[in-house]
Amino acid sequence: MRSSSASPVVVVLAMMVFALGTFPRISTAITRHYKFNIVMKNVTRLCHTKSMVTVNGKFPGPRIVAREGDRVVIKVVNHVPNNISIHWHGIRQLQSGWADGPAYITQCPIQTNGSFVYNFTIPGQRGTLFWHAHISWIRATVYGPIIILPKRNASYPFPKPHKEVPIIFGEWFNADPEAVIAQALQSGGPPNVSDAYTFNGLPGPLYNCSAPNDTYQLKVRPGKTYLLRLINAALNDELFFAIANHSLTVVDVDAVYVKPFTTDLIVIAPGQTSNVLLNTKQGPHNSSYLMAVSPYFTGQGAIDNTTAAAILEYISSPTSSASSNSSSLPKNLTLLLPSLPAINATSAVTNFTGRLRSLATPQFPANVPQTIQKRFFFTVGLGSSPCPKNQTCQGPNGTKFAASVNNISFAMPSTALLQSHFLGKSNGIYTTDFPSNPLVPFNYTGTPPNNTFVMNGTKVVVLQYNTSVELVMQDTSIITTESHPLHLHGFNFFVVGQGFGNFDPNNDPKNFNLVDPVERNTIGVPSGGWVAIRFLADNPGVWFMHCHFEVHTSWGLKMAWIVRDGKLPSQKLPPPPSDLPQC
Repeated sequence: MRSSSASPVVVVLAMMVFALGTFPRISTAITRHYKFNIVMKNVTRLCHTKSMVTVNGKFPGPRIVAREGDRVVIKVVNHVPNNISIHWHGIRQLQSGWADGPAYITQCPIQTNGSFVYNFTIPGQRGTLFWHAHISWIRATVYGPIIILPKRNASYPFPKPHKEVPIIFGEWFNADPEAVIAQALQSGGPPNVSDAYTFNGLPGPLYNCSAPNDTYQLKVRPGKTYLLRLINAALNDELFFAIANHSLTVVDVDAVYVKPFTTDLIVIAPGQTSNVLLNTKQGPHNSSYLMAVSPYFTGQGAIDNTTAAAILEYISSPTSSASSNSSSLPKNLTLLLPSLPAINATSAVTNFTGRLRSLATPQFPANVPQTIQKRFFFTVGLGSSPCPKNQTCQGPNGTKFAASVNNISFAMPSTALLQSHFLGKSNGIYTTDFPSNPLVPFNYTGTPPNNTFVMNGTKVVVLQYNTSVELVMQDTSIITTESHPLHLHGFNFFVVGQGFGNFDPNNDPKNFNLVDPVERNTIGVPSGGWVAIRFLADNPGVWFMHCHFEVHTSWGLKMAWIVRDGKLPSQKLPPPPSDLPQC
């Protein structure tokens, strides 16, 4: 006789419905597949043609488009003589640290004719990020946008734009950037600077020998709202950006919504992104305006002190195509440049960054760690290292330029740190004694010490899972005071305070903003000043932190954090993928 009780399958289904609510929730997240072929391509700018490393033959490279919560799978195949690795800048990489990309930190690079599949999800992020090569200076030509749309049926917390346009700033070198940094490291002196800045790979009409198709054009209609997705992919320069006779409304930085504010000037450091709203002028309008970028720099030495421009062209005719990247310039143009600050206008930078605040709403909270378990104080800046015997060096006083964190200039390992950590084989690869504070305190922004030599080592900081961290980063006056855009992989952090001079641990924390500080993945340490950040170490793995000036990274201004596994399965780093490149 058959029992009247429910079958095991029915019971399981009933339990699932109960656990999920009245009805099971259906996820709208999907998996998006891309293929990146790393190939050499002849590219011409400013009357110079060179063969350079690209993705799919494009410069800049292809855009990645996904929605919050989607999984992204990118197969990268290396067809060039250079080793390659790709970093998905700003993606949290929760439980996918193997896909983060910095060479010799989370992976060995992909060698010639090799391939690797980067596989990660994008939870809790929406906005603009970007991807770039993360080995030597190859990111000068290998980069592209990551566009993260809100979940389906979710809306922006600002007016819906008529159109969304990625604008990625970069640098153009007439020479091979790999040869530029190789020569600098050999001589110990500063590298040659770039020859131009670019809008979406194009330097614009202000440079000598600029061809008509060397200028980016954005065609717009009157009375519309455009979302400009701004990305600074330049190697070594913080940039000012403005549009003549137009204001912009900042709504997002580093893929995190902010309290909107209107400004005539955008400040954006290498590694940073920002979404801004452009409200075009009303009524019939057939004018054109220049958009421009120029550098911010307070240090000593050479700088690419040029201005790149692009054209904002109004299209009033309903039959005209309001598209970008037209190959011919509007005729008989007399355009004014927007007003951009002086190259060393620190006050303009401070005024802009001081206006950035998190939304801090119930839907988009600012989960600032309120109690701190670990405090760190890192000096960041330049220094020097001895010139090898029988060699003439072009650095300070006949030495070689170097850079450091807490006077430790990071020595890149010969095998990936994450693999060494996961296998428990750190011996001879790295040590866990990175100093929490400077070993020799001094007047950081005053007269520099006589000994400017750095120490070298592959040292890391180890954190237990879920440790709340406060990190103060202090610029130094050794060689020169200079802003340093520091990027932390694997985390967003809250910028709770910043100031000039030496950080005062007794008084400065009293003014920290623990309510609605801006949340970022890259922050400029002020020139001759300090910045304080907080984050929760909730992401197991090995996470690179470095200056996003590529020359400073090459000189050693970098270090790594190891976050141990937590107790739960969701708090542990899974084993490496089977196709992980080997050194």
